[in-house]
Amino acid sequence: MRVLGVDPGLTRCGVGVVDSLPGRRARLVDVGVVGSDPATSIDLRLLHVASGLDEWLDRHVPDVVAVERVFAQHNLGTVMGTAQVAGLAMVAAARRGIPVAMHTPSEVKAAVTGSGRAGKEQVQRMIARILGLDDLPRPADAADALALAVTHLWRPAGALQGGERHELTPAQRAWAAAEQSARRGKHRGAPSRTSR
Repeated sequence: MRVLGVDPGLTRCGVGVVDSLPGRRARLVDVGVVGSDPATSIDLRLLHVASGLDEWLDRHVPDVVAVERVFAQHNLGTVMGTAQVAGLAMVAAARRGIPVAMHTPSEVKAAVTGSGRAGKEQVQRMIARILGLDDLPRPADAADALALAVTHLWRPAGALQGGERHELTPAQRAWAAAEQSARRGKHRGAPSRTSR
């Protein structure tokens, strides 16, 4: 399974792609940040982030998109931007027929470090260890995106939106398969994978 993790943020949206390996292991495929300029108007910032997410989805063709579940914070402006970007990620996945999973920050921390109260540096260290990286993934948004992807590999049950009801019609399945096949053909540099 290939999972694209999204740590939503308007200024810095972390994105990370991992593949599952036998024996509860994972392999890093790609990691980065899609950013937008705070000096730009909100509509153009959202458009820029949406375009960046589209590029990541088309380049890596994930089986699932794991998004951090937005929860109330003290800074309403931060919550609004985070929620808007989470929505962009979910819509981009839905357009491609890719299921979306949501995990809370405490679920991610617990899955990766064993503690739901772990700090960002602890998450970075554990993700580097899990993925066999020589350096810590930076910035923290990128590490969080990888942690979301790893969490979904290890805890997929119940996280998919709609649970078992996330059923596509036969026509939607055929369309999604054709789209994925076409994308894989366009992106010859992407690693080949067997379908689920």
